[in-house]
Amino acid sequence: MRVLWISNILFPEAEELLTGSGELKASGGWMTGAADALVRDDDIQLCVACVSDKVKSLTRISGRRILYYVLPKGKGNIRVNNDYCPYWLQIKSEFKPDITHIHGTEFSHGLAYLKACGNDNVVISIQGLTSVCSKYYCYGMTRADVYCNLTFKDIFKGTVFHGQKLFAKRGKYELEMLGMAKHIIGRTSWDHAHAWAVNPGAEYHFCNETLREPFYEGRWRYEACVRHRIFAPSLEVPLKGYHYLLEAFCQVLKTYPDATLAVPGKSFLELSGKEACLQQTYHAYLARFAKEHGLQDRLLFLGHLSPEEMKQAYLNCNVFVLPSTIENSPNSLGEAMLLGVPCVASDVGGVTSMLEHEKEGLVYQSSAPYVLAHHIARLFDLKADAAGFGAAASARARITHDPEENRKALLGIYEALSQE
Repeated sequence: MRVLWISNILFPEAEELLTGSGELKASGGWMTGAADALVRDDDIQLCVACVSDKVKSLTRISGRRILYYVLPKGKGNIRVNNDYCPYWLQIKSEFKPDITHIHGTEFSHGLAYLKACGNDNVVISIQGLTSVCSKYYCYGMTRADVYCNLTFKDIFKGTVFHGQKLFAKRGKYELEMLGMAKHIIGRTSWDHAHAWAVNPGAEYHFCNETLREPFYEGRWRYEACVRHRIFAPSLEVPLKGYHYLLEAFCQVLKTYPDATLAVPGKSFLELSGKEACLQQTYHAYLARFAKEHGLQDRLLFLGHLSPEEMKQAYLNCNVFVLPSTIENSPNSLGEAMLLGVPCVASDVGGVTSMLEHEKEGLVYQSSAPYVLAHHIARLFDLKADAAGFGAAASARARITHDPEENRKALLGIYEALSQE
């Protein structure tokens, strides 16, 4: 069977063959694991196509087991770009796929494929849903929070409200894409409901995701963790809910003054000169909040993390927190669960399809930082007994993210489509 994947990311192997260096990204890294599992089947010929600014013309790359096509980014895939249509026609003509699998609806190059090549034997996987995320993008932030923290960059690039509008615009193309689909793959009750609401005539297929390989080995131990350390996955955009987490952290410090909060990425504190001018509104807001509440010495910025370094950050923490205002099935939560880290997660999107409250972790209303603080303190209080939550979460995650079962499920979907 010849399978064409349309991806939002350039695979590390393709990047290395193009540029001489390729790195497994945190975002989308799970796809490489899924691809490796799929091509173990000798009956599968896999081609992965994506858009990149690293090429100026349609480029074909032969990997060890995977064929790649890289489309030039051109005017970009944030808006509808019909320049991609002839590339898709050429790829379809040359590769002759039996099945085309579009991974994600966040960018418009997948829509260009549907317009150019039709929707026969095409299945679309839901990852995030920008049409929904746009509504929660700035959730919990007021206009005063934004306009009192404007930076030089915001004047030219736009504030977080601009980012929210961009999500909404991309959401229109996403809805068009889902409306054209005959087949949709999802993995939570939340994305199933959304797919049905947008296109009740499409057939919904259930298939969980396979996560990055390093997270299937290792186990969290209380004796080895840093006591009272909280680890959160991201603070790049407001919908990740870091502003709520900082509020909760202030409350936690009243009971646990030695607590620390660790997060991947560069520090947004004490910036000056060019860095201060280029800081985004959201980080300026977080920096002001941290300074006003004396949090600077309790925040740890871990920088860019490789998969192995990310794994160690999970194992080092006492509690993992997912404070997002919207998610589908966040891979960061899945990774923490696989490792058996005690988890607290906001009850948004498809989170409760992954984590059962009071059995595998603790769940709270996303806009209630006082409940988040209480849950964190509760897990701190449990000490080594918090491992009970982690063990139950790990057992659940090893079923949800089982590479072999997910490979079989995906092949079953492809077989069903090929019979049409």
